[in-house]
Amino acid sequence: MASIFTRIVAGEIPAHRLREDDRFLAFLDIRPIRAGHTLVIPKQEIDHLWDLPDDLLGDLFVFAKPIAAAIKAETGAARVGVAVVGIEVPHAHVHLVPLDDVHDIDFRRAREAAQDELADLAARLRARLDG
Repeated sequence: MASIFTRIVAGEIPAHRLREDDRFLAFLDIRPIRAGHTLVIPKQEIDHLWDLPDDLLGDLFVFAKPIAAAIKAETGAARVGVAVVGIEVPHAHVHLVPLDDVHDIDFRRAREAAQDELADLAARLRARLDG
């Protein structure tokens, strides 16, 4: 059975896509810790981040770098943190989370986001990435 992220890659489940190429996809988390919380995944379904081939693992972070810059610029956060949890979805992924304080990356604070707010934020972030 394909993971929810593989189904997003295939277009079976909608997502607010920020950036995509032939190997990676970045999209807004629907239960963000804070507005701008983004998931970055390899399109290839591999369960554990540390099982990614070295080139894919390194390139995942290179792919994420301009997305983190766009999140920081759009949200005004002091930093964009990176979290790897690897439990909730059996598909390697990283969380990019806008941060002002170390306590801002508390997943217990995640709340369902309104689709119109996600769509608006995704459009603004894509504009920064394209700009």
